[in-house]
Amino acid sequence: MSLPHAILTALLEKPSSGLEVTRRFDRSIGFFWSATHQQIYREIGKLEQAGLISAVPQPPSRGQRKEYEVLPAGREELAGWVAERQDPRPVRDPLLLRLRAAAVLGTDGLADELRRHLDLHRRQLEEYREIEERDFPPEKAADENRLQHQVLQAGIGLETFWIDWLTRSIGDARD
Repeated sequence: MSLPHAILTALLEKPSSGLEVTRRFDRSIGFFWSATHQQIYREIGKLEQAGLISAVPQPPSRGQRKEYEVLPAGREELAGWVAERQDPRPVRDPLLLRLRAAAVLGTDGLADELRRHLDLHRRQLEEYREIEERDFPPEKAADENRLQHQVLQAGIGLETFWIDWLTRSIGDARD
C-alpha cells in the first residue's frame, strides 16, 4: 500500500499533473520507492476514484492535462498510514544469497560481479552527495525540510554500508 502513500505525499508537497509526479519519482522519490510511470498513473486513477485526490480545474488548453490535489480524506489516509506500526522488513537481496551459494560452490566469477556492484553503489553515493550539496547546503540546515534530508542521509548511509561491505567481500571472494 506504499505507492498510493508516496503519491499522496508528492501531491501534498505540490499539486501536480501525473507527468509531474512521474518526473518527481524519477528525480527523488524513486530513489527509495520505485514505480513505473504506468503504475503511478494507475494509482492516481484509483486515488481519484476513492475520493482521496481530485483534479483541479485547469484553463482550457490543447492537451487534457490534469493537475491533482489531495482532498481531506487523502490527508487523513496519509496521516493514519504515517502513524501505523510497522516492523522492519527483512533484507531480501539476491546478491547476499549468491554469496551464500558461492560459499558452497566456490567463488569463480564472483569478484567481477562484486566489483560491478561496488561501482554501481559508488555512482549512487556520488549522486546522493550531489543532491545533498545542491538541495541541503549547510546554511539551510536548520531552516527547512530536515526530514527530507534525513531520508537522503539514510540513502547515503546505505550506499556507504554497501561500498564498505562490497570492498571487504571482494577481498574474501579472491581468497
